[in-house]
Amino acid sequence: MEIFLQFLLLIAGFVLLVKGADWFVDGASCIASKLGIPQIVIGLTIVALGTSAPEAAVSITAAVKQSAGITVGNVLGSNIMNIFLILGITALIAPIAVKKNTIRFEMPFLIFISVLFPILGFIGYSLNLIDGIILYILMIAFFAYLIAMSKKERKELKELIEEPQYPVGIKSRWWYMILITVVGLALIIAGSNFTVNSATFIAKAFGVSDRIIGLTIVAFGTSLPELVTSAMAAKKGKNDIAIGNIVGSNIFNILFVAGTTALITTVEFSQSFILDSIVSIIAAVVLLLCCVWKKKLNRIGGAVMLVCYGAYFVNLILQNV
Repeated sequence: MEIFLQFLLLIAGFVLLVKGADWFVDGASCIASKLGIPQIVIGLTIVALGTSAPEAAVSITAAVKQSAGITVGNVLGSNIMNIFLILGITALIAPIAVKKNTIRFEMPFLIFISVLFPILGFIGYSLNLIDGIILYILMIAFFAYLIAMSKKERKELKELIEEPQYPVGIKSRWWYMILITVVGLALIIAGSNFTVNSATFIAKAFGVSDRIIGLTIVAFGTSLPELVTSAMAAKKGKNDIAIGNIVGSNIFNILFVAGTTALITTVEFSQSFILDSIVSIIAAVVLLLCCVWKKKLNRIGGAVMLVCYGAYFVNLILQNV
């Protein structure tokens, strides 16, 4: 009976995620249009931070409860899944155009911190206060870059900005746009909590390890907002939000989620995460390589990413057998 109830909560979580992401993308894109802010900036900040909230909540809670396997596995697993699985699926739905700045700066920065993260972790096999400070300094630097980029793009596009275009059914009043954005984010977080808690309960009932739970079920649950948000954004033609959401979320998963967790408590970083760390770096490199050609992530690139994730997932299953 308990397992059946958890499956019902799992389904409820999916429903909340879908509706929440729909409202959140509409609200964020409307606010961006009204303020004249480039959608890529919204995708890399508000949407990315919002959809990274579940990872932060789960990782911090797991670390405090001394479940380091879930904490580190959630960050690495989410980043791998965000690129290989989520962008792979999103690209199959609709090819995603990528801005030059994203290819020249954000993606290389993601590769850099994807390499730095395990280096910090394997030094002493833990993430401590100093590591947290380093990650936060990099996050502040990234925010400074986004602000500078936003000002530059607004100046360059000033003459081209037209009257804001709002999705069908979305009112142009400020209070309404803010309301659907906030409510959408709340539904995303609530849906993620239902999904993660239920999936974790079901997995533990079958004796799966903390590391595998963190890398797969918890990572998938906390990455569902990115999946639904990016898919909805791609479907609505908001390509900058679709790609910016994933790149931004991966950056914030390392700098914000891992950084905040390390500031609160020391997190054990075991040798078992060597392969996962390497795959996380490979995922960031593959994303850059797939996007360099023709400045877009097409369906072929999406298919390659899904094959890569399939191989990684099979390896995880074989390790747990």
